Amino acid sequence: MTLLIGIAAADVRPIYGVAVAGDGDSFRIGETRYRLFGVDAPEFDQMCARDGEVWACGRAAGEQLSKLITGREVRCDATGMDTYGRVLAKCTVRGTDVNRAMVASGYAVAFRRYSTDYVSAEEAARNNRRGLWAGTFEMPSEVRAAAGQRAPEPRRGAVATNARPRRTSSQQASTCSIKGNHSRRGEWIYHVPGMPYYQQTRAEALFCSEADARAAGYRRAKVR
Repeated sequence: MTLLIGIAAADVRPIYGVAVAGDGDSFRIGETRYRLFGVDAPEFDQMCARDGEVWACGRAAGEQLSKLITGREVRCDATGMDTYGRVLAKCTVRGTDVNRAMVASGYAVAFRRYSTDYVSAEEAARNNRRGLWAGTFEMPSEVRAAAGQRAPEPRRGAVATNARPRRTSSQQASTCSIKGNHSRRGEWIYHVPGMPYYQQTRAEALFCSEADARAAGYRRAKVR
């Protein structure tokens, strides 16, 4: 169960913990899921164009965030929650502003809809043709809209603790085939039809798309 504490973000003490990146703008500390405030990175399976070729910009953004935070202790200041139950936060690692670094590297854009804090970083990345700006791409919000996904709207004044992935309803489960499962090591993993061990995997959650699975805090199973 997700526990919601209705207190102002300003009253919340800084959060410290070792992070594990998900995609380019989300990560976990323990079992709690976080999303970088004011930042919007490509969807994990999003493709972009550069030098006349298509490249996996969504995966590259996830790798960029992973280089910054995975396995390192981060300090985060919560600003609220989004509609997926993730804590919205501004974070630093070893003195580096993670939110700003993702935008400055060109692997995320300023989420102007909610904040103008990182507009200058985006402009610098665009002017220097870094990351996404080295070619052409669709804004992540437009990709989600085209896929019929809702934007991660913030819910102000609430902070989550012990947040866990949400499961699909029984109605969704009848038509969705991506299996979410908790590994023996406590990791949240999803399996797509056709992957090794898909048939043997016991579904603890079902999702209609990989984007839904990642939004719920799961990562794709590694194929060996």
